[in-house]
Amino acid sequence: MKTDDWESWKWQLSNSVKKLEDLKIELDLLEEEQIDNTNLPMRITPYFLNLVKNDTTGILRKTVIPTINEFEISLDEFIDPLAEDQYKKSDCLVHKYSDRALLISTNACSTYCRYCTRSRSVGHGDNISEKQIDDSINYIKNHPELKDIIISGGDPFCFTTKKLDRILNKISEINHVEIIRIGTKIPVVLPMRVDDELINMLRKYTYRPLYINVHFTHPLELTEECKEACRKLSDVAILGSQTVLLKGINDNAEILKKLFHELLKIRVKPYYLYQCDKITGSSHFRCDLNTMIDIMKKLIGFNGGLSIPEFIIDTEIGKTPLRLDYVTRNENGKYTLTNFEKNKSVEY
Repeated sequence: MKTDDWESWKWQLSNSVKKLEDLKIELDLLEEEQIDNTNLPMRITPYFLNLVKNDTTGILRKTVIPTINEFEISLDEFIDPLAEDQYKKSDCLVHKYSDRALLISTNACSTYCRYCTRSRSVGHGDNISEKQIDDSINYIKNHPELKDIIISGGDPFCFTTKKLDRILNKISEINHVEIIRIGTKIPVVLPMRVDDELINMLRKYTYRPLYINVHFTHPLELTEECKEACRKLSDVAILGSQTVLLKGINDNAEILKKLFHELLKIRVKPYYLYQCDKITGSSHFRCDLNTMIDIMKKLIGFNGGLSIPEFIIDTEIGKTPLRLDYVTRNENGKYTLTNFEKNKSVEY
């Protein structure tokens, strides 16, 4: 139920649903949802819980409500499937790629996605201290090859504006850092966080490229509040989207076609479509790669190029782009080019 404090993002965080008994008051739970002890804690903002209640398809609840399926662990799943801990140069800085690094700035999110790559740390125990962040920033200062810094978590927009400003200011003072990126799901699950104070603070850092990548899953998330949050952010940053392919949720070309097209309308460029990472207890979300390939065939050439993300499988060796075989080389040294229709080709 909406209250006078509904538009306060701090009220939303304080009143997030975290316990099974509280969730039972709000929803009629399915038998497989009657669990209260999983590897990743539960947290749902009142705003997003309201979307779940109004979603007659039952799709949105699958993304945020734990189920018994999370206890089914396959042999090829891992606590840290991307081997981030292997590449840590401080308590919260991952330097895996040559010219860029990932600053894990917080272990907190406003809403915990059930397929979270960092479920080993998100929502658990001690948060990351200012000293740990400062140690990471000092590493960045001492490595001039780092041109691109991604601030992620958890969700950096869960910070107070003042605290996020402090981090952005320190990184921006490093001359060899040319690009700053922020990863967030806030516009989807807590759009009221994108207030004038936040926008005015971010505006200070537009003298260099500032990118914000938002985690979208389904067109049902695109409420007017979410769209307005993206419009505000697009005035101070370049927006992209990162989507995880999820079985029974968005593993359908028509759903993704609509999502990516609608994102372009609010100035969000579809950036990545990920195969669901092999975190422990996630097999019920993961699609066969043939599903992703089939979706690619139904999107590329049928949707405008701006609305086609890069199809990505992320593993311990890094990101591998999944691409269709449009070019083959002949024995005579020439190439055969095939278009999206597959019944047309030309020798090149």
